[in-house]
Amino acid sequence: MGKRKRTKVKSKVNTRSLLPQKRHYRQRAHANPFSDHNLDYPLSPDEVDWSAHYPAFAVSGKKPEFADVGCGFGGLLIALAPLYPDTLMLGLEIRVQVSQYVEDRIAALRATSSGQPPPERPSTDVGVPGGYQNVSIVRANAMKFLPNYFSKHSLSALFFLFPDPHFKIRKHKARIISPTLLAEYAYVLRPGGIVYTITDVKDLAEWMKIHLSAFPLFENVETETLRAEGKGPILDAVWNSTEEGKKVERKKGEKWMSCFRRIELSKGGV
Repeated sequence: MGKRKRTKVKSKVNTRSLLPQKRHYRQRAHANPFSDHNLDYPLSPDEVDWSAHYPAFAVSGKKPEFADVGCGFGGLLIALAPLYPDTLMLGLEIRVQVSQYVEDRIAALRATSSGQPPPERPSTDVGVPGGYQNVSIVRANAMKFLPNYFSKHSLSALFFLFPDPHFKIRKHKARIISPTLLAEYAYVLRPGGIVYTITDVKDLAEWMKIHLSAFPLFENVETETLRAEGKGPILDAVWNSTEEGKKVERKKGEKWMSCFRRIELSKGGV
């Protein structure tokens, strides 16, 4: 009786199992932005070694253009990274376990997605590194040290997605959108750049809209206008990609999104 011929079966690598699991990175939903978190910060944006964050772009001299303030578990960054592979994106997160999760998640995605074709996207550039090489994170308190990472007019998009509502009136000063911080956001955002905000707390939505609208360097812009400008994929990611946003949808709650454009002043303006 002849020997049965063995057929080699290719084992499929379960890339999902290589990704970090959130249950190992448990932490409180929010952190006190006024606490001393014992963090090291660059003295200025020129001291940041971006090649350590984006090694595939080291020779390009590129710097981040998208900043997700309080990025949480990185849902927005991961959603946008393959859509805009030639745009560097940075998440800022103050919570140590959560920021470590995002760092590990990016590292795993880079390792498992190399060689895979990117999905359909607005970018038409060829030869641009894919595989989540354009996304990174720093553990930082953006309320205190945002200009330490970003130079004047360096960003084209700022994201504030489901920030801590700080319900008590005496805590409103800790809200990430406040009169004392808007000047910093206008400083790092280039004229024409967009601030994206979303929350499931109506009071906070109204608060953010009132304060951003009152600030002389920002103007409210309708989502229909942004979609006409080709920013539909960004709006969809803002609405759908975050863990908080998905949680709201599961509970059949409401979400409020507002967007604001950085106004370009006449010569001699800010």
